[in-house]
Amino acid sequence: MNAHGLAPSARPAYRDVNVLRWLTAYTASVTGDIVYFLALSWAATRAGGPSQVGLVVAAGALPRAVLMLGGGVVADRFGPRRVAVVSDAVRCAVVLAAAVAMLASSPSVWLLVSVALIFGVVDAVFMPAVGALPPRLTAPEQLARVQGMRGLSLRLSNAVGPLLAGTVLVIGGAGGAFAAAGVLFALSLATLLTVRITPSAEASRRASAWRELGDGLRYVRRHRMLAPLVTVIGLSEMCFSGPVATGLVLLADERGWGASGMGWIASAFSVGAAASALLLTVSTRIPRAGLTMCGALLATAVGAVALGQAPTLPVAVMFGAVIGLTSGFTTTVTGALVQTETDPRYLGRVTSVTTLCTLGLAPVLFPAVGITVALWGADMFFLGCGAICLLAAALGLSVPVLRRAELHPPGSASSGAR
Repeated sequence: MNAHGLAPSARPAYRDVNVLRWLTAYTASVTGDIVYFLALSWAATRAGGPSQVGLVVAAGALPRAVLMLGGGVVADRFGPRRVAVVSDAVRCAVVLAAAVAMLASSPSVWLLVSVALIFGVVDAVFMPAVGALPPRLTAPEQLARVQGMRGLSLRLSNAVGPLLAGTVLVIGGAGGAFAAAGVLFALSLATLLTVRITPSAEASRRASAWRELGDGLRYVRRHRMLAPLVTVIGLSEMCFSGPVATGLVLLADERGWGASGMGWIASAFSVGAAASALLLTVSTRIPRAGLTMCGALLATAVGAVALGQAPTLPVAVMFGAVIGLTSGFTTTVTGALVQTETDPRYLGRVTSVTTLCTLGLAPVLFPAVGITVALWGADMFFLGCGAICLLAAALGLSVPVLRRAELHPPGSASSGAR
């Protein structure tokens, strides 16, 4: 038995039926998220005009960011599978109820705000729980592969989700799109119910929620690898979890490449990230994972600066693919290291911290993108992204335990907390 209470599996993760069930649930959930958010924005535009879209989106983004750490506490206290199932069921019910209301009559802005608010609260619980499941499904040496598969899932969802949302919006309007999102959440829920984890992985109630949150944050702060690793994750994802998409739009507009040019760069980024995820899915091991991660961060820094300085669209597309490849590699390796190093008792809380770094704080950074480009140009924004990635690489190289980090084979001890 390994540290996570599971017998090591000889099968690769991509041939493990239990992992594939989790991946199917995750893919359905992410695709449902995309359809839901596009339908929400579309309905808000129709109900109150463009000025109301920000209000509706903020109503969901704010509670998700504020409550994300609390969601990790809930996952650790009641067990990630149980929390993921319950929260997925609530998301499904809320979205399907909204679909019925919208099909019955035109949606009001306040209905959309209410739906976004409830969804954001529940999402803050669901995301840490579903992200904390992989170490309880497979052996530690398979976690890099699982993270690679997760990356492929994200790219597939980002490709299919907008197309599906556009199609159902044309056919059935906002109500039809909400119904489609609800069906995807129902599929996610049904698949999650078939995922097996060991009973020992389920947590029991201990201290108060506030004390458990404090314990989790202290665990991260005192852990000699997780503390610098979480900082590296926050820095490396600061530009690439959302703001870079806005930067690409502004860069294409500034250079006169138009919407098609922006699409080509974004597609190249996605192709590069998918190639990285596929490579790590089939790889047997990642030698010198910490040092290789730092090298990928350095390459991402150079690519981001070069993208901002690209004189022509083909050059920009090339560098978009490069930073997609290298940043995708970094995301996969850091995710696997977090899940390998974390004590299972704290996995939900640690996952909530990293999820907050990668997704929860992204809306806060969007205004900074527009201000930076307006004052100094798009090239300065990408120069800033490169500088932040360079800082992340420097931190990784300067911390010996992180620089020498390895993805441990089964039975080996992790670095642990002091």
